[in-house]
Amino acid sequence: MQKILMAVDETRGSRSVLSVYRTMVEEPETVVLIHVQRSAVRSMMPGMRADPEQRSSRREEVRDERSERIVQYYEQELEKTGQVRIKTLVREGVPSEEILRAAREEGVDLIVMGSTGKPLFKRFAARTTVTQVERGATTPVLVATKSRCEKSNECCWKERETYAA
Repeated sequence: MQKILMAVDETRGSRSVLSVYRTMVEEPETVVLIHVQRSAVRSMMPGMRADPEQRSSRREEVRDERSERIVQYYEQELEKTGQVRIKTLVREGVPSEEILRAAREEGVDLIVMGSTGKPLFKRFAARTTVTQVERGATTPVLVATKSRCEKSNECCWKERETYAA
């Protein structure tokens, strides 16, 4: 495998991609990390319209800092695994659409992403990001879920601490 796209966020299901990557995936030349920020929701409340530029820029700063911490965490974890090139992408929009777009643009051989661990039927009924990527992908999609016996790493994104759960 030459290139893998790893879709990451702050959820527990997403953190399981690291253990799946380490145990099930042959080390590629490049790992493309992608974190997608959902599009900002515009407030329609009259009181919130006072200074939209200032509120909008502050909201974007917080979202950018959060995305940076998330991507940094995964970069550090991947660097521990060995000699692999890491490319990071932070995008805004609908997560499934942005993941599929990045997979096409980067020409990846595999998409690895985490799931909340919902049963298969509930995932398909809920139209989750994972389900939408599975349906729209032209490359294989490996979905990582946290097993019950797996000791997970909990990460506090605000404090930048990692500790065992």
